[in-house]
Amino acid sequence: MLVPIDLESRATRQPRGSDHELALRQARTMNPATLHFTCGKMAAGKSTLARELARACKAVLLEEDHFLATLFPGEVHSIADYVKYSSRVREALSEHIVFLLRSGTSVAFPANTPNQRRGFRQLIDRAEAVHELHYLDVSDDVCKAHLRERSRSLPPGSPFTTDAEFDAMTKHFQPPSAEERFNVRSGT
Repeated sequence: MLVPIDLESRATRQPRGSDHELALRQARTMNPATLHFTCGKMAAGKSTLARELARACKAVLLEEDHFLATLFPGEVHSIADYVKYSSRVREALSEHIVFLLRSGTSVAFPANTPNQRRGFRQLIDRAEAVHELHYLDVSDDVCKAHLRERSRSLPPGSPFTTDAEFDAMTKHFQPPSAEERFNVRSGT
């Protein structure tokens, strides 16, 4: 049976944006997506933890190292190169991350420097998302041991991070501070 549609009254009805906004807010609170981001020194275990969080929370895993190696093969030779190319990766992914979070999908990603974390603060605010900053407070000696272990599994002739390079990178690392206003979970 066909039912006639009153096109004239339908066309003059006012949109009910506030109802849609309310529905979106309710959907987000019923299934709050979480931005899980890891923070720590080089070789502290950030990628491993991000993978574990993605599995446990059914989150989308965005591995910066994978994007850097795929998009900029052989181009990251210095700290300046890393900053340049990792900024490009985060910029390219930012709208996608906001969309995923607004859609109810959790995301896991690394963020080490205060500048990187400021970028994540903006994403969290834009997406109105729940977040957890997982801070890995690991000693330099343990990180260097992880680097040496990682280097043993590399194919012959592959570049590896030396203790001097680790020290140079670590000078730039800053742990999260209270002023950054993050929900911090600490561990080793």
